[in-house]
Amino acid sequence: MRRNKVVTFTAAAMVAAFALVGCAAGDGTSSKNSTKDGGPKAEKTFKLAFNQQPNHPQFIALDAMGERLKKRTNGKYDIEVFPNETLGTQKDTVELVKAGTIEMSMVAAPLMESYNKDFIVFNLPFTFDSQEHQRKTTNDPAIVSELYSSLDSQGLRVLGSFHGGVRNMYTSKKPITTPADMKGLKIRVIESDTNIEMMKLMGGSPAPMGMGEVYTAIQSGVLDGAENNELTYANVKHAEVAKFYSYTRHLMLPDYLLINPKVLDEMPEDVRKIFLEEIATAVEEEGALWGQEIPRSKALAEKAGAKFNEVDAAAFASLIAPLTQQKLTNDKIRDIHAKVRAAAK
Repeated sequence: MRRNKVVTFTAAAMVAAFALVGCAAGDGTSSKNSTKDGGPKAEKTFKLAFNQQPNHPQFIALDAMGERLKKRTNGKYDIEVFPNETLGTQKDTVELVKAGTIEMSMVAAPLMESYNKDFIVFNLPFTFDSQEHQRKTTNDPAIVSELYSSLDSQGLRVLGSFHGGVRNMYTSKKPITTPADMKGLKIRVIESDTNIEMMKLMGGSPAPMGMGEVYTAIQSGVLDGAENNELTYANVKHAEVAKFYSYTRHLMLPDYLLINPKVLDEMPEDVRKIFLEEIATAVEEEGALWGQEIPRSKALAEKAGAKFNEVDAAAFASLIAPLTQQKLTNDKIRDIHAKVRAAAK
């Protein structure tokens, strides 16, 4: 496995703090023939698809998780993380996991609605009060175990929930301050019915699209903007083509680490225990890295010409809020949502 050094500023400091040791730098893709210490490959290396760059907190945490897994299994098991949509879009890689072509993928929560509509419960506006609230509740077995194993028969299981940032609007034409400013703007959204409906309520015209296509689409005028967190905005260089970043704070979505459950079933019991322990550790480390990366990402975006502004938050909240009650359509997800909200008090 290639261990990555493409980590800068505060991220590098956090990596050092976590003793996440890197190795040779490269072009942001994983090497199949080497390890960080130049030793032989593991007996079993799991492929993990990832759609962001190697300096993203999730990549850093997952890459380090693989390193620890290899160490704790005496070189028998490893994880190879493929960044930058190397293995396909998130939607494509879900299907690859189902088919058993790859073992794991990190995907945005809204994509899971296509497989079980109950996953909508964590994709609704204003569900979480903070990053800590999100991390605690979406990894609490008492709340999520039934939901996360509900797709076993389809070849999918959620292993853990990672912080995906707080999503805000950014556009190429003008800053957004009120819903009226959204009128006529074509905005990229994640490929889910809920996100499409949400964007319409916010006043924009939703355009579902894979992340890898967004830069060119904005640059060419096919899109007027997108919505995402500060890290993604800066790391994929969208600040170069959409300079107005507006703090609508409309969603705090988790990202799910998916696996084909057959992979878990085939692990020896002792390896499975280590594997699940390391996922829990990665969730905590990724959360800490996020807090450190926000200032760096904003500074990077500003260097590219980005301008950040606040919005009329109440106006957007009042438009979006009815979507939550509309989407809580059965007792199961109403119960999950109630438990999450109760944990915030």
